[in-house]
Amino acid sequence: MFTGIVEEVGIIRELRFQAGGAAITVAANRILPGIDQSETGYQKSKIAGIAIGDSIAVNGVCLTVVRLMPDAFVCDISEETLRRSAFRKAQIGARVNLERALAANGRLGGHIMQGHVDDVGQMISRTPSGKGFEISFSFPRALERYLVYKGSIAINGISLTIAALETESFSVAVIPHTLSVTNLGELAPGDPVNLETDILGKYFERYFQLGLAGNPENSPEILKTESKLTAEYLMEQGF
Repeated sequence: MFTGIVEEVGIIRELRFQAGGAAITVAANRILPGIDQSETGYQKSKIAGIAIGDSIAVNGVCLTVVRLMPDAFVCDISEETLRRSAFRKAQIGARVNLERALAANGRLGGHIMQGHVDDVGQMISRTPSGKGFEISFSFPRALERYLVYKGSIAINGISLTIAALETESFSVAVIPHTLSVTNLGELAPGDPVNLETDILGKYFERYFQLGLAGNPENSPEILKTESKLTAEYLMEQGF
């Protein structure tokens, strides 16, 4: 799980397309561990950082680290991810937003994100607004039902709030700090961006699709069972 608070902006060093997907190499600094050279290759040292097998959001896409280098990491990209994300149009040298998975004791500074990109939108315009900017994006019509005025949206892995919502576009207000620590400030009209809508909206939609809203009789048997988790039980267990 991620929160949309970008930790670092990396650079795509290599993007190799292959049968069934692609492999991406991203140069980074802050999120990498201290690395020691050994007979078995690069191994994680005691310095905190990503490790092989870790999840990492790259421009909002949850990928798995499969290889570490002193100044970069490598991830595989599935064919499905290429179809759903802007990686299919990515270029070597492009800057990408990076965020490690949320630690159990971490702060939820943005909103709950899975790194499962829904689709690709496009930047429309950037207009000065106070000390920051209002940036507008188009979105595929299929995502309209998940977008809410003042609701959360992830754009290239950045947790942002929808400040204006139209039939085929939305706008977000971006402060100077966000522009300085992400790749948002580098976008030009027409550039593709990864969009992930709020997972809570999807769960509510599914709940209503199944006819469970307001009708306990349609709920699964497990939901009708009286819970044994009471205050008394918790006290007996030492909580």
